[in-house]
Amino acid sequence: MTMNLKPETAVILFAHGSRDPLWRLPIDAVGLEMARQWPGLSVACAFLELTTPDLPTTVENLMMQGKTHLRIVPMFLGVGRHAREDLPKLVDDLVQAYPQMHFELLPSIGEHPAMTQLMAQIAADAPVVHRPFKA
Repeated sequence: MTMNLKPETAVILFAHGSRDPLWRLPIDAVGLEMARQWPGLSVACAFLELTTPDLPTTVENLMMQGKTHLRIVPMFLGVGRHAREDLPKLVDDLVQAYPQMHFELLPSIGEHPAMTQLMAQIAADAPVVHRPFKA
């Protein structure tokens, strides 16, 4: 896989958020892995609620870094109301507020065929790990 984004582009990993501070660790890990694989790529995380930073704050921070093209990747497995309605509305508001910026809203990560294939592979090949289950 190659990374063919221009230097003025940044990727925003957008997720729901949670009161649990550990919830964000997998999202942060994706951003760190992207930065490791593509050292020149600007990657930031943003959250809908309960976790900071929010999307407008992240956009403003990236604009201050000179980014003019923002690729927003919804880190949702399922395509519920947040992905179908809330996020597009947020992006529409940002387009109105910052007409000089180019916003690219990708489909949710769970819609990507490679993600479906990877999850199937993990489910089929995962080693058995016995964790106590408490009902």
